[in-house]
Amino acid sequence: MVIFILVAAPIAMLNELNQFAVLLLLSGADYLTAFTVDQLQTLVPLFLDLHEHGINIAGIFWGLWLFPLGYLVFKSGFLPRILGILLMIGCFGYLIESFAAFLLPNYEVEIALFTFWGEVLLPLWLLIKGVNVEQWRSVTQ
Repeated sequence: MVIFILVAAPIAMLNELNQFAVLLLLSGADYLTAFTVDQLQTLVPLFLDLHEHGINIAGIFWGLWLFPLGYLVFKSGFLPRILGILLMIGCFGYLIESFAAFLLPNYEVEIALFTFWGEVLLPLWLLIKGVNVEQWRSVTQ
């Protein structure tokens, strides 16, 4: 689980360079006079598209880390099992959306909008309800 996050974080951070490239292209710096206005206006959508593809690559690893997290939540007994199931469903939502972006580039697949609930409910559950303390004590003693 940690390996997937350690891979996803640098990909996502390096991908943000594409956003900075757009800002640099539009900055009007002196070194950009080597390009015509048409060339600069063509490069901007290129870098924005590269950013979108980078998000899809990072999304693969964002999805992959949710499965072991969901499995651990499901098996723990400290949290409701439905949270673990929702996290594992979220894993497949990210994976389907990321792979569909590469395999079906002409179609807009937005399945993660419906499968993200585990990522929202887990922190809310931990903040509001917490873990099952009796179950926790019985396992740790």
